[in-house]
Amino acid sequence: MNATVAMILALAVGTYALRLVGPVLHGRVELPPRVQELLSAGAVVLLVALLATGALTEGGGFAGLARPAGVLVGAVLAWRRAPFVVVVLGAAAVTAVLRAAGVA
Repeated sequence: MNATVAMILALAVGTYALRLVGPVLHGRVELPPRVQELLSAGAVVLLVALLATGALTEGGGFAGLARPAGVLVGAVLAWRRAPFVVVVLGAAAVTAVLRAAGVA
């Protein structure tokens, strides 16, 4: 067994163990309300950071105006409760049109 296969197996076992800990410890460990609030806020912050880096950067630099404009259109469509397919296609269409028009 080479190192790559061993690493994949180790990560798979670790992932399964982390997923198993939740149901096993549910009800046995009580988190204080402040910690629960911080965990919820932390999840939101991580998602916003992921969205920002994905929408604004490409290859370590600024992605240009077309991609953030597409993300903005997708966000507005999602906020207006458009179907998921419409959100994705709307964002992609705005980005494609802007890039075709020469907006980087």
